[in-house]
Amino acid sequence: MNVKAGPVAIFIKALMTLLYGLPLVWIIMTSFKSSSDVMNSSNFFFRPVVTAYVESLNGDLFRALGQSVLIATGTTVLVLLIAIPAAYGLARTSGILTTIGLGLLIVFQMMPQTATVIPLFQVFSDWFLLDSTFGVIIADTALLTPFAVILLRPFFRAVPPQLEEAASIDGSNTLRTFLQIVLPVARNGVATAGTLIFLLAWGEFLFAVNFFLTPNNYPLSALLAQQVSAFGINWPGLMALAVLTSIPILIVFSSTYRLLKDGLTVGAVK
Repeated sequence: MNVKAGPVAIFIKALMTLLYGLPLVWIIMTSFKSSSDVMNSSNFFFRPVVTAYVESLNGDLFRALGQSVLIATGTTVLVLLIAIPAAYGLARTSGILTTIGLGLLIVFQMMPQTATVIPLFQVFSDWFLLDSTFGVIIADTALLTPFAVILLRPFFRAVPPQLEEAASIDGSNTLRTFLQIVLPVARNGVATAGTLIFLLAWGEFLFAVNFFLTPNNYPLSALLAQQVSAFGINWPGLMALAVLTSIPILIVFSSTYRLLKDGLTVGAVK
């Protein structure tokens, strides 16, 4: 039975749309302004220009875009390679060791990113991983793996053990059973975790600005921060970069929205 939304629900939706929509409108409008029009009291009436976009579309943008793609993709692949077997093992075992493992994962998840910068900087310096994309990928992997394991475990617990028992009776070994039966059944959870990890790694900033010694290696998030300097803020350039850098992630989010929504719902109720 379909229930029509009441006045309170409509008001809340309209209010949330207004709260989230106005900043986006302001960002887009500012990106089409000239520097002289930014501080003008008339924010909605101005002569639009594309100067900020023309200046933003240069080699630095595409270089930073490539770095963000490498960091996000590499982190997602490495995190899933570690988190999938770890989550499956925690889902199929019980006892004090499993409880301790889950507790440690929660503790690691609660650890602030800033607390790991100095120790990782020292380790990466000894391993010659400073100023390398691989070093940032490893740091992001260490940061996001506990989150991925905690997220994936309910999906593997939702897979009936009877399926594995039937496969074992048919002569399938553990690895084959996992790859051909368990993993396909839990594919929504894997896709959900992969999408969230990609989105989080795409916004990488703290590790990048500390572990990259050369500004030319910065990803998009650090490139945005460079628009703020001691001499002022280039508001049109900053907003134009914000719009351009959000397009790839918007495409990823839009293409995986239904899968992400269904996967989070299933993982929440199992």
